[in-house]
Amino acid sequence: MTSFATVGAGWRAEMFWRLAAGLDGLECAGAVVRTPRMLPVPAYASLAECVDQARPDFIVTAVPWDANPGVITEAVERGLPVLAETPPAPDAEGLRALWAAVGGSGLVQVAEQYLLLPAHAARLEAVRLGLIGIPTQVQVSSTHLYHAVSLIRGLLGVGREQVAVRATRTTAPLVDPLTRAGWTDDPDPGPATTTIATLDFGEGRSGVYDFTDNQWHNQLRFRRLLVRGSHGELRDDEVVRLTAPRTIVRTPLVRRQTGYDLDLDGFDTDTITFGGEVLYRNPYQGRRWSDEEIAIATLLDATAAWVRGTAPAPYPLADGAQDHLIALAVEEAATTDRTVTTAAEDWA
Repeated sequence: MTSFATVGAGWRAEMFWRLAAGLDGLECAGAVVRTPRMLPVPAYASLAECVDQARPDFIVTAVPWDANPGVITEAVERGLPVLAETPPAPDAEGLRALWAAVGGSGLVQVAEQYLLLPAHAARLEAVRLGLIGIPTQVQVSSTHLYHAVSLIRGLLGVGREQVAVRATRTTAPLVDPLTRAGWTDDPDPGPATTTIATLDFGEGRSGVYDFTDNQWHNQLRFRRLLVRGSHGELRDDEVVRLTAPRTIVRTPLVRRQTGYDLDLDGFDTDTITFGGEVLYRNPYQGRRWSDEEIAIATLLDATAAWVRGTAPAPYPLADGAQDHLIALAVEEAATTDRTVTTAAEDWA
C-alpha cells in the first residue's frame, strides 16, 4: 500500500483524499492543517508531525501559491517525494529560487492534470498516432494560463525552449450565469476580459491562447481546441486529414458513455474511439467519476507508481515551471503590449 498526505484541507485537498479512497493500493494517511478541525482523514499540526506519525510515501501540496515553495522545499529536505499543486511558485523569481533549492533532487512532480482528462488524452493519442501528420499549431480556448500552456506544449510536443509571446486584452459585456458557487441568477451582463495570445516556439510551431474571465464555469462560452498538422487538423472531436491522393476524410472522435436511454450499465465513461481505433479507455469504470476526477485519479496512480519506482515521472517540476513561466509571459505581454520572450532557464 502506497500512502500520501496532503498539506492543506481545502476543496482541492478534499478531492485527492476522496479519490484515493476509490483507488486500489493507495491511501491518504492524513492532512496537515493550521487549525484543528474534523476531517475524514487524520489531521496533523505540522509536516514534521505528519511524517513522524503517519510516515507517508509522498505528499500532495494543496496550499496557496505563495506558500507552495516553502512546503515543497521542506518536504524535499525531509527526503519526501512531492506532488505539488499548480503553479509550483507564484512568479518567475519564485520558480527560479524553487528550482535552485530542489530542482536537482528529482523528488518534485506537478499536479497538472489537463492532458489526462479523457477527451484531451484521446486527442493527444490521435496526434501521437500521426493522424494529422506533424503538429504545427495548437489553439486552446477553455482554461487559463499554465493549464492551457500545458495543453499547447503537450499537443505540440515541444520542450522547454524559449518562446516569443504576444498578447492583447479586450473587455466586453457578458452574462455570467454560473460560478464555482453555483447559479448566480443574475441576467445582467457585466464586464468580462478576454486575453488572446500567440506563442511562437520557433521552427513553424505555435500556439494560440484565448481565455475569457470565468470561462471554466460560464457555459455561455464554448470550449474549443484545435490542433493543426502537416496532413490535416483536429477540431474538438473531429479530424480532417488526407488519407490517399485526392482523398480527404473527416472522422469523429466518439465517446461511448453508458447509462443513457435503455443502457442499464450505469452512467460512466467507457471509451473514446476514432473509427475502429480506441484512443482512450477509462481505467476506472464502475466508479462513475467525472472527467476531472478521472484525470486526478490517473495522476495520483501515476505518482504512486513513480514513487514505487515502477513508472516514469508523471509531470516533472521542470515542465510545471515552464508552463507557468510562459503563462506569466502571456500576462506581461498583455499588460505591456509588447513581445515578451522567455529566457532559457536552468530547468530547460
